[in-house]
Amino acid sequence: MPRDRARRERLATSFGKVAGAYERGRPDYPAAAIRYAARTLRLGPGSVVVDLAAGTGKLTRALRSTGAALVAVEPSPGMRAVFRRVVPDVPVVEGRAEQIPLPDGFADAVFAGQAFHWFRPGPAAREIARVLRPGGAVVAVWNSRDDRFRLSREFNRIIRERSYRHLYRRTRGDGGSWKRPYRRTGRWFTGVRRRTFPHAQTLSPALLQQRAVSISHVASRPPAERRRVAREIAQLVTEEQRRTGRRELELRYTTEVFISRKRRGRTRSR
Repeated sequence: MPRDRARRERLATSFGKVAGAYERGRPDYPAAAIRYAARTLRLGPGSVVVDLAAGTGKLTRALRSTGAALVAVEPSPGMRAVFRRVVPDVPVVEGRAEQIPLPDGFADAVFAGQAFHWFRPGPAAREIARVLRPGGAVVAVWNSRDDRFRLSREFNRIIRERSYRHLYRRTRGDGGSWKRPYRRTGRWFTGVRRRTFPHAQTLSPALLQQRAVSISHVASRPPAERRRVAREIAQLVTEEQRRTGRRELELRYTTEVFISRKRRGRTRSR
């Protein structure tokens, strides 16, 4: 539907205006997840890794531990501005998953954190395959809030109730439709391998509100709706502090790592 497409585009482009909140409120990525991907793909000094839709560089900073040369690609000017401030030693270029401004066979791996659900699946898969070297791989990483824990569950409920309900699931990483071009039956890739890792983020009450504001379903709404979310998060904070006796809050996640290798001999020039 045209209205849904317009709303989805508004969600996808909402991050630039909340880049500061994104940097302050979003979690990092667990070291064990990065070690797993690096070991599986034999990444290290001499390797080249692209962080696609890099945002403010949360995943880029985690990828430093691989020792690989890093290049970031990000479409939003607001996000790139923050990236350049907080990750000044890694080059970041303007680009989208469907049009990556890098040469054929440039990278050993292309990573994307919290982003694949925004890509157009077919065009993005073709473009990622073009940028990868023979034997290269694409890695999708997601921090998904873990509903087994009360704070994460109630946080999700607030966001869901203030979202475009029918788009909420489709714009979460666990929706799964992004995986279609990477399955064994696909043209460019050989299948999807998945591992999960526990993760947690310790937040002050103010940072939990920043975490909420950085979510596209909140950032894209009118100011009155955003203020309503802030009030509901503040109430949740009060309840959680009473329940736990702690001022700081712990938001629990399951970090999912998906790896898909490029088929041998598949390269498309521009």
